[in-house]
Amino acid sequence: MQMTTALLIANPCDEEEDNMAMLCCHSAQGEMFLMTRYPDEDELEIALDGEPSTLDGVKVTLSPTRLLIEIAAADADALNGDDVLEISHDTDAADLVEVELTLQNILKGTGTYISQL
Repeated sequence: MQMTTALLIANPCDEEEDNMAMLCCHSAQGEMFLMTRYPDEDELEIALDGEPSTLDGVKVTLSPTRLLIEIAAADADALNGDDVLEISHDTDAADLVEVELTLQNILKGTGTYISQL
């Protein structure tokens, strides 16, 4: 599955939401992707225009223009039947530092983060 977004919105530690780490974006077609994790949880949640799915073993690769999310085939219902979501983005390079920190917080101990920055 593929999406295009102008901006990846990231918050590595939202104090108003019990220190939850959150990454979000909206596609040009109005789709919303959301990935979150509370620091005391062992799994992360992914939502794609619907109810969140709790997952572990997620692999995420971040580059200056692409975010690639790979999940287990058994969890494909979280991504509307796909096990890969590729998000093309135009996030400002200065903002990618916060995106990277957020992804590290979300995936620490439960997934794999690969930086291509």
